[in-house]
Amino acid sequence: MAKGLLMTYALWAVGGPAGLHHLYLGRDSHALLWMLTLGGGGLGWLWEFWKLPSFVAQANRAQGQRHSSGRGTPPLSPIRFAAQMIVGIYFGLVALISLSFMASFYIVGLPLAVGLGVLLVAAVGNQTSDFKHTLGVAFLISPIFYGRPIAILPISLAASITAQKHHRYKTSTGSETLSVRLYRLCLAYLAFTGPLAYSTLCNTAATLSYVAETLGSFLSWFSFFPLLGHLMESVLLLPYRVWSLLVGDHGFSSGYFQEWEKLYEFVQSFQDEKRQLAYQVLGLAEGATNEEIHHRYRELVKIWHPDHNRHQPEEAQRHFLEIQAAYEVLSQPRKPRGSWRLNTALFKEAL
Repeated sequence: MAKGLLMTYALWAVGGPAGLHHLYLGRDSHALLWMLTLGGGGLGWLWEFWKLPSFVAQANRAQGQRHSSGRGTPPLSPIRFAAQMIVGIYFGLVALISLSFMASFYIVGLPLAVGLGVLLVAAVGNQTSDFKHTLGVAFLISPIFYGRPIAILPISLAASITAQKHHRYKTSTGSETLSVRLYRLCLAYLAFTGPLAYSTLCNTAATLSYVAETLGSFLSWFSFFPLLGHLMESVLLLPYRVWSLLVGDHGFSSGYFQEWEKLYEFVQSFQDEKRQLAYQVLGLAEGATNEEIHHRYRELVKIWHPDHNRHQPEEAQRHFLEIQAAYEVLSQPRKPRGSWRLNTALFKEAL
């Protein structure tokens, strides 16, 4: 049955952020993407207003070519490539928050999450990409940055490049019933949200810590690139811009920037607490020099190395891991507390 433009616009208006109009048009990958990102943070949902006629025409053409095979290579799309990067990073951050307790997370969990995010965007519309090549590159890049959250960026970049290199048109197949499509979408949605919901409900304190640590790491990635940092600030402020547009609250109030600073203080408080615990583990006073930290670390490693404590291997292993983790925390450069407030003040003046 031919798809109607009026019905598409109605579903877009009523359930656009949940992807109802894409489900109606048979664009299941796009519907799942909107379900997991709430319409691309609202921005993608609004931008689609002008694209709906082409989506309807594409869906009607596909109905008349059910058993034909995709031919040719679709043109390169900078927008699709950027979306692959962003969604890959988004999937990686969600996995970092909800699955980082896994023993093999940086080898299996992280590259799998980022690669699936990239492939989801690659499969939007009438295009797709090679599953094995995209995930294979993600798994190859991951060990290079083992144990570091920044691994999300190179994995997403490499997977996006590979997906673009191997992109192609989808092969048309027979139609599926709505129940089968909904069943598959529900499984994919639960696979994404299930671990996050479990972490939030059953281990709330640890999840808040993971969220704060992830936000802190994400913001610190751009500390040496002011232009990228300002761009990321704009992206993080985008949900508030959309909300202000919808509720009619134009402009940014000083109260909102106070709330924005509270978010930073929330992140910073976890980082400060983490450093305090690290000082306690090493038995040092706060503000110890790098030389003192390194010297104390070497002393404790010699004392608690498992090879030197065969009579108490479990306790030695626990202390050894705590010492290594504390040293890693204190070895990282600390961003000045006032830098975010300065950027916020300058941003507010610019508005």
